[in-house]
Amino acid sequence: MLLSIITINYNDKLGFERTLNSVKNQSYNNFEHIIIDGGSSDGSKEYIEENSANFSYWVSEPDKGIYNAMNKGIKVAKGDYLYFLNSGDHLNDSNAINKACQHLKGEDVVYFDIQVIGENKTHVKKCPKELTFKFLHENLPAHQATFIKKELFNEFGFYDENLKIVSDWKFLILAICKQNATYKYVEETFSTYYSDGLSSLIENQALVKAEREQVLNEEFKPFMNDLKNRYVLERTIRTLRKSRTIKLLTKLGLIHEF
Repeated sequence: MLLSIITINYNDKLGFERTLNSVKNQSYNNFEHIIIDGGSSDGSKEYIEENSANFSYWVSEPDKGIYNAMNKGIKVAKGDYLYFLNSGDHLNDSNAINKACQHLKGEDVVYFDIQVIGENKTHVKKCPKELTFKFLHENLPAHQATFIKKELFNEFGFYDENLKIVSDWKFLILAICKQNATYKYVEETFSTYYSDGLSSLIENQALVKAEREQVLNEEFKPFMNDLKNRYVLERTIRTLRKSRTIKLLTKLGLIHEF
């Protein structure tokens, strides 16, 4: 089985080197590494040229944004599964890809947990075993720890380049919730993500919310109405649980705990 690892970069030479070294040092070698650089001016292009023997394909030219760059990688990828490891992020050890490939047995999407390194703390972002609409409408497995079958992009289309931040989320929620794509969760920490990316910046959270609401209202409006009603009920239950009267009635055994 051939795996395609796609790395996009723009003017992040130090992070780029960290990413490429983590791929270069893998014990598994049946993969192609595709580099999509957005025409960097910080020495990244020269670094790519110096190490071009390690890449199956590379290009350094201006693009129209993150998802335009990722789509360029998808178009030239030949692997059975695609994996996006963008500049700055890295695989956790030299056997990461080898261990991951043992789980790529036919499901459309295979996802792992990921280590997140922030300015003040480090934590592991855990994923659920079941990808419910409730989870996916506001979250998703990290693309740095997710493998997607190439044929999914051929069937459902590439990333929506009209969205600036949440197109990978849109692709996944449509694939899982509308197209019934199969998936598998592996409870292992696979890679490391540095939370200084575009979608993680505080100043971009309003755009993330707006783009998600746009997609949800276009694609899942009936579901969203049901979900809003559920949230109202959940808030009501939380309020009731805090009530002294409810606590007393529960203690006396006159009502069951809820």
